[in-house]
Amino acid sequence: LASIPEPAPTVDVSEGDIGDELPSATDPPSGCRFHTRCPRATDVCGEVEPVSEQIGDADHYVACHHPVAVEITAR
Repeated sequence: LASIPEPAPTVDVSEGDIGDELPSATDPPSGCRFHTRCPRATDVCGEVEPVSEQIGDADHYVACHHPVAVEITAR
């Protein structure tokens, strides 16, 4: 297994960790469906469902009240 390459060894994967507690699929939480396990969640996240918006110059979209400012590059 040591011969298997890491996809991005310099990327800190813990930053994207949202835990393993999934909300109910039949009775999802109000607002953003991730707000119960998101480290950036605020009151608005629990009240208002975010709208999908295009970010960057590429065909990338985000549905978040507090998206992280990242540079999007085409592959």
